[in-house]
Amino acid sequence: MAVAIRACDPISRPAFAGEVSGIDLTRELSPAAVTAIHDGMTRFGVLVFREQKLTDEQQVAFSRQLGPLEDAISDLRPVEERRISMDLSDISNLDQDNRVMARDDRRRLFGLGNLLWHSDSSFKTVPAKYSLLSARAIPPRGGNTEFADMRAAYDTLDEEAKAEVRDLICEHSQIYSRGLLGFTEFTEEEIKLCAPVRQRLVRRHPVTGQLSLYLSSHIGTIVGWPVPEARAFVRDLVEHGTQRQFVYAHAWRPFDLVIWDNRVTMHRARRYDPAEVRDMRRTTVTNEVSSLEQAP
Repeated sequence: MAVAIRACDPISRPAFAGEVSGIDLTRELSPAAVTAIHDGMTRFGVLVFREQKLTDEQQVAFSRQLGPLEDAISDLRPVEERRISMDLSDISNLDQDNRVMARDDRRRLFGLGNLLWHSDSSFKTVPAKYSLLSARAIPPRGGNTEFADMRAAYDTLDEEAKAEVRDLICEHSQIYSRGLLGFTEFTEEEIKLCAPVRQRLVRRHPVTGQLSLYLSSHIGTIVGWPVPEARAFVRDLVEHGTQRQFVYAHAWRPFDLVIWDNRVTMHRARRYDPAEVRDMRRTTVTNEVSSLEQAP
């Protein structure tokens, strides 16, 4: 069966978010199938794969076919408290014994940053390219993931705004994003690990040449701007870029796998009952170079 991709919302968003059929991600893919996925990512920015009953090992193997993976360390779980492989990020509300974390667990509170609009690993010098999230267990209600098209967000700015944002450089850190939620109690070691990094505010896609906004809750300031003015400006851009016409909301089913391109999207998780299990595993394909090294 040939790989096929149809728009999830062909009426409102025909070029954003596609559902893929004709592929089994538990098996090693042919070069043609890998190319089809890359082409689909270039076109849609978000791809949905249904009924992919992946093991952790299969998810990692598939992800490596799309490119080199980044280290899966971006939360507050010490190595000895991890419950899954170091190759995957644990996007769950479970502790190392597979029990639902207490509502005031520090690790859970840090993870609430995923409720904010963000781009994965923008706080790393070399940020993420693709994120691949596998749903192993989902709550009966809530817990959707929303994706915003940053290409459309840029395209719909007026010409004056496009000129203003074009060459701006932002500083990103998880300290900034967690601070928005009132999470400020970092250790000295965590503060060092979360040192701000610089990224472009406007990125050019290396294949299509299309420009997009590179926004995230991790942005704390714009280089050369007063902090209050920078944060107000970024807030306005986020409000513009997350208008409903730019957003695809994914309602998870068990064993869905969703891939998104962090270079052209933002995303956020939605709330769910914290007493219910939400077990998600993420692998992340690195961008390989900083956004600063790519042409604006």
